[in-house]
Amino acid sequence: MNDFLTRDLGLELVRATERAASVAGRWMGLGDPVSADHAANQALYEILNSLEIDGTLVISEGKPGHNAPMAYGKKVGIGKGMKVDVVCDPIDGCLQLALGHPGALSVAAIAPAGSLWAPKPAAYMDKIVVNQEVASALVPECMDAPPAWTLALVARAKKKPINDLKIFILDRPRHKDLIREIRLTGARVILRQDGDIAGGLMACLPESQVDVLMGVGGVLEGLIVACAVKSLGGGMLGRLSPQSEDERLACLNAGLNCDQILNVDELVSSTDVYFAATGITTGPMLKGIDYRGKRATTNSLLLRGRSKTMRKLYTEHQLNLLNSDEQGSIL
Repeated sequence: MNDFLTRDLGLELVRATERAASVAGRWMGLGDPVSADHAANQALYEILNSLEIDGTLVISEGKPGHNAPMAYGKKVGIGKGMKVDVVCDPIDGCLQLALGHPGALSVAAIAPAGSLWAPKPAAYMDKIVVNQEVASALVPECMDAPPAWTLALVARAKKKPINDLKIFILDRPRHKDLIREIRLTGARVILRQDGDIAGGLMACLPESQVDVLMGVGGVLEGLIVACAVKSLGGGMLGRLSPQSEDERLACLNAGLNCDQILNVDELVSSTDVYFAATGITTGPMLKGIDYRGKRATTNSLLLRGRSKTMRKLYTEHQLNLLNSDEQGSIL
C-alpha cells in the first residue's frame, strides 16, 4: 500500500493550521496585515517542518531563494517519510483580519509529490469553482462564454432560477465588466476585498450560500482551492491570467501556455490529497479562534480526497502548549 495512505496526515495538517491561526488571531483588528502574515508564516512553517515528510512547497507567495519561510521550492518536514507537494496560505484574508472583519482562515494542503500543478513563475489565474452537484455541467467553454451562459448551466444543474444564484468575486477593478454582466442576469454578487480561498471553498461545499466562484485571483490560492474541490468531488476550471506584461513574458519564457484551460483533475492529479482550514476570524464556514484566559478554542475543517470525507473539528487548547516551540503536538 502507498505510504501516503498508511498514515493520516490530516490531523498533522490541522495542527499546522491551528498553530498559524492561533498566532494570526492576536493581530485581529490591529491594522497591520504585513506583520500578521509574517508571524503566521513563521508559525505554520515551524509545524510543517516538524512533520515526518519529505515535502516541497511547490508554489507560494515567496520567491525562490528568499529567506521567507514559505518561499516556493523550499523543503519542509524532517526529510524522511513520504515525498509530498505542499501548498499553504497562513492567512487567507490578511486585510479581513487586519480590519477585524469576518472570514479569515489559515489553510494548507498536501498531496503526493508531482501531483500538484505548479506553474512557476505565474502569479494570477482565472478560475470558476462549483460544487459536486454542478461539476458535470462545467465545461471548458465556460471560461470564454458570457457569464449568462455559464450561470444558465449552473442554474439548470441546481434546479433553481438564475436570480437565486450567489456568485463570489474578488472586489477588484479588473472584475468591473464581469460584475456588471453577472448583475444583468439577475444573479447576486458577493464581493470581498480578499480571501478567495474562502470563496472557492464556499462554492464547492454542499449546501453553501455561495453557488459559484468566478474571476481572477492568485495561482497559489487557486491551487489550494483545487485541493479542496478535488477532495469534495466538485468542479473547477483554471487558466493563467497574467496581469502585467512582465508576468506574461515570464510565463512565456518558462514555457507556460497561458491559453490552456485546466480542470480539477489536471490541477490536482491524485486523489490522495488532504486539505485543512482553521478559522481565524468567525465567518460563514468556521468560527474564529476564541481566547479564554489560558485556553483557546479553534474550529477547523479537514478534507480527504480518497474517501471524500469532510470532518469538522472543535478543539480546546492550553495556550502555553499551543504556542510553545518545544511541544511536538497539540492534538
